[in-house]
Amino acid sequence: MDMETTPLDEQTRETETEAIRQLVATVQHAQQHELVDDFVGLFRADAIWTTAHGKRLTGRAEIAEFTGKVLPGAMTGLAPSYEVVHVQFIRPDVAAVKIRQRYFTTDGEPVADQPEGSPLYVMAKEDGRWRVVAAQNTQVLEA
Repeated sequence: MDMETTPLDEQTRETETEAIRQLVATVQHAQQHELVDDFVGLFRADAIWTTAHGKRLTGRAEIAEFTGKVLPGAMTGLAPSYEVVHVQFIRPDVAAVKIRQRYFTTDGEPVADQPEGSPLYVMAKEDGRWRVVAAQNTQVLEA
């Protein structure tokens, strides 16, 4: 079945892109402050997330269990940065979002032993709110 959708006009695209940037800013804040519930709340209940090391997590409960184990204490001395580098609207209510993830000290200096991440989030807007439906995080390895 071929589904025709109306493309977003420029103003709507800017508004929706800003809403997506705000969600990613919430990811950054939740990671920096180790706020497990705030992070997990950004995912749709049936979301799929694959970690940078290839662990597949299915559903918000599984994502919450994993995040609750790894996030507390993980950001001591670190300030991760999440920068939206590209938003591709698949439909007006579905977007693929490419992110640049870097780690800094709390003083703003890059952390050499933390590889850069290159997450891809697939987001859907439901009930007026963007949520992460699927996410794949990948470490950027230097050749």
